[in-house]
Amino acid sequence: MHFQEQTVGDFKIYAGAIEAAHGGYVAAVVVKQVHGSGAPCEVFRDEAMCDGRCWTDPESALHYALTAGRSVIRDRARLENA
Repeated sequence: MHFQEQTVGDFKIYAGAIEAAHGGYVAAVVVKQVHGSGAPCEVFRDEAMCDGRCWTDPESALHYALTAGRSVIRDRARLENA
């Protein structure tokens, strides 16, 4: 498994590229709110993104997972500011 984390404002994105049994890598992401109101909590999780679609290399899977995590954070901010 390849792993990368990124902090975006009050959130932390944990991205993973997991080797698939039939070759390639499956993207996974967890987004946690680590600052702000209340105790840290998980706000999003997807352990088989795109229904388990495989990427040929771990970097591509990680990029997809991090992009999805940032999108979740943007969507939450829009909802909170609406």
